[in-house]
Amino acid sequence: MRLDWHSIRIDLKEPLRISRATMSTRDAVWVTVSEGDIRGRGEVVTSPRLGITLETIDHALRRAAQWLAAERDPRHLRVRLPELRAELRDALPVVAAVDAAVHEFLAIRAGQPLDAYLGMPHWDSVPTAYTLGIVPVDIAARHARDLVSAGFTVLKLKLGSADPAEDTARVRAVRAAAPNARLLLDPNGAWDVETAVTVLCDLADAGISAVEQPVPAGRLDALDAVASAVPMPVIADEDAGTVEQLAALPALVAGINIKLAECGGLHAAAAMIDWARTARVDVMLGCQASTSLSIAPAAHLSGAARWVDLDGHLLIADDPWRGLSGSDGVLRRPPGLGLGIEPHGAVT
Repeated sequence: MRLDWHSIRIDLKEPLRISRATMSTRDAVWVTVSEGDIRGRGEVVTSPRLGITLETIDHALRRAAQWLAAERDPRHLRVRLPELRAELRDALPVVAAVDAAVHEFLAIRAGQPLDAYLGMPHWDSVPTAYTLGIVPVDIAARHARDLVSAGFTVLKLKLGSADPAEDTARVRAVRAAAPNARLLLDPNGAWDVETAVTVLCDLADAGISAVEQPVPAGRLDALDAVASAVPMPVIADEDAGTVEQLAALPALVAGINIKLAECGGLHAAAAMIDWARTARVDVMLGCQASTSLSIAPAAHLSGAARWVDLDGHLLIADDPWRGLSGSDGVLRRPPGLGLGIEPHGAVT
């Protein structure tokens, strides 16, 4: 079996500002697992926060290629993916790309779409959130009106301004502009407990569906304090990056945000979904700004999720893949085996 890869540059439609950074472009690497006429595909994008550069991606993929070449029977690859996660624990986004390619290869080999191969609930026409960055209040309201007019029913607001009053004003402006939309809030861990409780309790009448990671990662006592004091569900994001972190979460956390790039791929995500089912905790599916090649694997898990935030391909200027849609706020099940998505034009 072969592992091949090449990089591309992706540009966002407009810069996305969150509490800890602003991004406007990033590099992506497309990964292909192949044997004979069967190919599986995956994608990894660079991430300063996760320490993922083109150099680290190339180094990790060379090691992954050796791991893949050592297996003569493709049927053994899936059960051996934890070995790859252990070997490349410092490059889990790269593992996630290889994992996606392996799973698509195996699903196509089995003659199944990816969700069926994984044993996940059937999905189709799933609403996805669209992310609004930290922008002036009037711009946030205008974007919200435009998105609702386009068909979006779920909006996600990035919060964490230097002045929390600006966050509150932005949320209220978006609520006024989109009175029937479900609103998700994400400060990316920017608040302390006092600020989180003050802001979120002040927004108790704003119909907030959930808030992600209101306090810094690693402060589980703070996460517990906020979850016990605010009127909306609290979702662990950075504190629930991998399956190993889940057991330590406070009991009052209502959900976990599963991001394939952070947990290490579909194999790990399936274990996290099983944990959530047993713990009676809801699942959110999150993503990075990326092409549909990163989003499609996660979309095949959406039948098991309460909240779907898979808009990475909608944030970029030119998605080179087709099949998922989403421009009207709805992800649609692509036809065909494996991921089901297909390239535009000459993309390979």
